[in-house]
Amino acid sequence: MYLSVICPLYKGEQYIEKLTKSLNEQKKVQIKEILYIVTEVEGDNSIEKLKKKNARYIVISPSVFSHSLTREKAAYNAKGDIVVFISQDIEIKDDMWLYKLTKDIDKGICDASFSKQICENRTIERYTRMKNYPDKSRIVSKEDVKKLGIMAYFFSDAASAIKKSTFVELEGYDGKDLLTNEDMYIAYKLINNGFKIKYCADAEVIHSHKYTYKSLFKRYFDQGVFLKQHNYIKDSGASGSAIDLVKFVAVNSIKEKNFSAFFDIIPNFAIRFIGDKFGSKYEKLTKDKILKYTANKNYWMK
Repeated sequence: MYLSVICPLYKGEQYIEKLTKSLNEQKKVQIKEILYIVTEVEGDNSIEKLKKKNARYIVISPSVFSHSLTREKAAYNAKGDIVVFISQDIEIKDDMWLYKLTKDIDKGICDASFSKQICENRTIERYTRMKNYPDKSRIVSKEDVKKLGIMAYFFSDAASAIKKSTFVELEGYDGKDLLTNEDMYIAYKLINNGFKIKYCADAEVIHSHKYTYKSLFKRYFDQGVFLKQHNYIKDSGASGSAIDLVKFVAVNSIKEKNFSAFFDIIPNFAIRFIGDKFGSKYEKLTKDKILKYTANKNYWMK
């Protein structure tokens, strides 16, 4: 199958060189296109860098960008049989990553897949990633929801793939402008329509963040809004408690003598909890931006 790689860029000029090189070095796959979607921001030189590399790209304004609709439009226009979504700040670990990520979609074993993410800094995020992205691969289907609960829909489009025909059949994100968790939204639709998702532990990417308390609050506030608006996903049931995650972080940070992370556990998880609770009380619905896309005839580069 041919692959379409789609990567939104926001102030991402620093990532273009290494990311493009890593993608072009991938083996045993047929990449039909690599498309960068550049959010135009003053002072950012992403467009100039992409022009120099003769890369395919489109430019959108910040008011038009949507985590869900931007990806949805790109996927509908993709030329490949498999759509690969990546974020600008991943680091691809080897030249077989894309093959490992997509081979079982190509074979018909699953319909979507996502990568193992490794955080290399010494923040709390290092240990939450270790917990959420284990060393063993798995394939999840509808039969696993009872056992896994909401974790059956754990799926990250920071490094993921989906069969285009399946994405189109499911009507993507249903034209919704989602604040966050668009990957969980599509995962729910995949699983409950009889499709399968594979977590590929051998398809590794480095994806490291250092969240401030402010950005962490916003992240979990937005998640709380999402789960409030889509309570049928939240009602799938929990799989393990927050206490289990806290214990995991505590044990592993002590093992690594990472005392700064250990002493950050209480304030860090308190902010996550408060953000989620405040978000769950937020009643404003997301707005549909489809008209902004269809009205802009120059949105997609030919």
